[in-house]
Amino acid sequence: MSMNICGAPCCWGVDDVKNPYLPPWQRVLKEAGEAGYRAIELGPYEYLPIHVEEVSAELKKNGLSIVAGTIFDDLVDEANYENLLKQTDDICSLITKLPPLPVHEGQHYPAPYMTVMDWGHDERDYAAGHSDQAPRLTDEQWSAMIRHIKGICKRAAEYGVRPVIHPHAGGYIEFADEIEAVLRDVPYELAGLCLDTGHLYYSGMDPATWLKKCAARLDYVHFKDVEEKVYREVLGMKIRFFEGCGQGAMCPIGKGTLDYPGIKEALQEIGYSGYITIEQERDPRNSDTSLRDVKESVTYLKNVGYKI
Repeated sequence: MSMNICGAPCCWGVDDVKNPYLPPWQRVLKEAGEAGYRAIELGPYEYLPIHVEEVSAELKKNGLSIVAGTIFDDLVDEANYENLLKQTDDICSLITKLPPLPVHEGQHYPAPYMTVMDWGHDERDYAAGHSDQAPRLTDEQWSAMIRHIKGICKRAAEYGVRPVIHPHAGGYIEFADEIEAVLRDVPYELAGLCLDTGHLYYSGMDPATWLKKCAARLDYVHFKDVEEKVYREVLGMKIRFFEGCGQGAMCPIGKGTLDYPGIKEALQEIGYSGYITIEQERDPRNSDTSLRDVKESVTYLKNVGYKI
């Protein structure tokens, strides 16, 4: 069994491409290489250019590959569906032309993956972490979202890219009942799961329990850690998920409340092999400390037995 640690631009505050404070993508790749990563995610659509030669050159310079592309958008609205398919085409046409990562024994599907996340609904964003308060989709809206997800997944499969559905705090796939509904409604041959330890905890679930519960569908994993005191304070405020992250709800791995030796035991128990990506959402105006924090996370995980 092999678990290899990768990075993501959100550790530099890159979640919204319209944010005027984002660091240059070249700097993010440079610092990811300096942190010791061998792979990184693309980040949100159009953060890295959809230009094979330009991205390839920068990846090579920093000793990196791409582990996943990302759909992070409104999966519910019918009017956004064609945009989602265009993003899928652009992302898949890029990542399939880049040097691939090794495939490990026991890995369900080869990288690069395409993480699929619902996002962009204020009524859910303000209720992130509050299962009892968050509005739910109607049956008709849920069916529309599932239809869109299946369409995205089928399009990705045409490129040979494995899509993985990522439950995300503040979106319409967040809580236990919604994860279970996705498992019911999206067959595994179409898409796997990418479970995120921090989002699971933020949304009221035990990460180790859910990693084991979803073992047969788990193709990819995200790691983050939660600063308990800030997290509890944020839950008491009426603010969006990323506003809470901007206040420090996420912290370097090993400095928060999540039990990473226990999570490692859970992953070993289910025989997970493949790639794990570190994330630490933050305000990009604080990205001057990103490299320091990423190195802390990497060092901690190496010290408790994970591989880079």
